[in-house]
Amino acid sequence: MDLESIKEAIQEFVDERDWEQYHAPKNIAMALSVEASELAEVFQWLDSQESLDKATRDAAEEEIADVFYYLVRMCQLLDIDLEQAFHEKMKKNRIKHDVNKVKGKPIRK
Repeated sequence: MDLESIKEAIQEFVDERDWEQYHAPKNIAMALSVEASELAEVFQWLDSQESLDKATRDAAEEEIADVFYYLVRMCQLLDIDLEQAFHEKMKKNRIKHDVNKVKGKPIRK
């Protein structure tokens, strides 16, 4: 994945439409939430087999792309290095969810 070219494409898309003025972190967070909800909606009421069929996969792919767009856009606005943030969070997750304590068990709050 070439994240830099993706970021450039997103910035070009925003600039061409003069949308920077609407892209405060609050607005992008709300849009990200909406797109994540649309992804969940793709799977709503499906059984395990239906959730794996091609039509479902295709619908999910579009919503995942929308979620990714807004996630990258949020990182641009807040000057967050997504790759670095991911690796730092995984370090914390490895401690929080110690493999010796949670292997084979669901995450519970």
